[in-house]
Amino acid sequence: MTPMPNYRPKQLSLGPLEAEILNIVWELDSATVKDVHERILSDPNRELAYTSVTTVLNRLTAKGWLACDKTERIFLWRPLVSRSEAQVLEAYEKLQGFLAVGNPDIVAAFADSLDQVSLEQLEAIAQRISAVRRAKEEK
Repeated sequence: MTPMPNYRPKQLSLGPLEAEILNIVWELDSATVKDVHERILSDPNRELAYTSVTTVLNRLTAKGWLACDKTERIFLWRPLVSRSEAQVLEAYEKLQGFLAVGNPDIVAAFADSLDQVSLEQLEAIAQRISAVRRAKEEK
């Protein structure tokens, strides 16, 4: 299980091209504009300007998803958040939005539509929450 990361990007929302390019950087661990551009153009049905890739990498850096290191004349982008940490952050945001409804009856109304797998997942989550509470009480 991936814990809640200590670092959080400034802006979590990503556009489709930003998400695609972030996925490429995750796959490569670090990447130059050329690396990302070539990966995108490896699909014969895609076209994307080299400058557009640069713009998106800079946008991801401004949003806090990537860091850019310059060695000599090469700019190398690396992720500041792992893919699994990003999934934790996304799940946390969705859960907060769901709980923001505030009315337990509305939230509980979804229980009728859950299948067995969902119920088992909720039970596992409840057990994990109980374990965390017990650990906090023991401190």
